[in-house]
Amino acid sequence: MATRDTVDDPNQRPPVIAGPHEDGVGPRRRDFLNIAAVSFAGVGAATVLIPLVNQMNPSADVLALASTEVDLAKVVPGQGIKVSWRKQPVFIRNLTPKEIAEADAVPLSSLRDPQTLAERTKPGHKNWLITLGVCTHLGCVPLGISEGENRGQYGGYFCPCHGSQYDTAARIRGGPAPRNLAVPDYAFKTPTTVQIG
Repeated sequence: MATRDTVDDPNQRPPVIAGPHEDGVGPRRRDFLNIAAVSFAGVGAATVLIPLVNQMNPSADVLALASTEVDLAKVVPGQGIKVSWRKQPVFIRNLTPKEIAEADAVPLSSLRDPQTLAERTKPGHKNWLITLGVCTHLGCVPLGISEGENRGQYGGYFCPCHGSQYDTAARIRGGPAPRNLAVPDYAFKTPTTVQIG
């Protein structure tokens, strides 16, 4: 015999007893699953991105060439040497007092790319001219760093490709090159040791 209070109604649900998960006090299962999914996606993204970003870093051989030290003790005035830095030639020339005077005597107004010799060298080391050995026209390697090579009309460097001519301060004086030979970053570590780069 059924009473009014215990009538079975298929549409009626039994009363829910509130617990710590239902009243919003503790985490629900759905919250845990959301946090776990986002954490898993974050770990997966990091796993993919770290090698991707790491491969953009320079390789060990490039880092080794990032800077180079050169001993200048054996380079006498009037001589020059060619070294390699970042797979490019660098000309290091020990200028004579006459070459320094010739460079200083050139009026800046006559230069295509006006720079003084002092702007192209370090204070206290005006005799050491350090430039990239790459013509600013089309990237050929000019002549003039080695003894007996053609130095052109201005006594500096001569590009055999298209005839650009540079003076003793490696400034463009004739031919199609638009700019002076570039001066790389360098610093003297000792009076006879220079670090390029």
